[in-house]
Amino acid sequence: DDVTRTWESAITYCEGLSLGSYTDWRLPNIKELKSIVDNTKYNPSIDTTYFPNTNSSIYWSSTTVADLTSYAWGVDFYDGYVYYDFKSYNGYVRCVRGGQ
Repeated sequence: DDVTRTWESAITYCEGLSLGSYTDWRLPNIKELKSIVDNTKYNPSIDTTYFPNTNSSIYWSSTTVADLTSYAWGVDFYDGYVYYDFKSYNGYVRCVRGGQ
């Protein structure tokens, strides 16, 4: 959806999502989120054929910054860069399913 959420709210949203008759959605980890960046594109830096309507902004991952537990990693799909920010910051959410 086109709503920004805090990190905690992003996790809760994905875990509670029921979409396409599936209920096993989750927030992707930083490696998964980084894997869909298309570095040949910007604004947004993603293949919009497969990921239409992606905001050119920061999307949360489920990965907490190891030595800064009030921060979590995310990807800015404007330029494809990986950033971390306060978990209280509002970012976009892309839920995934499958894998670990």
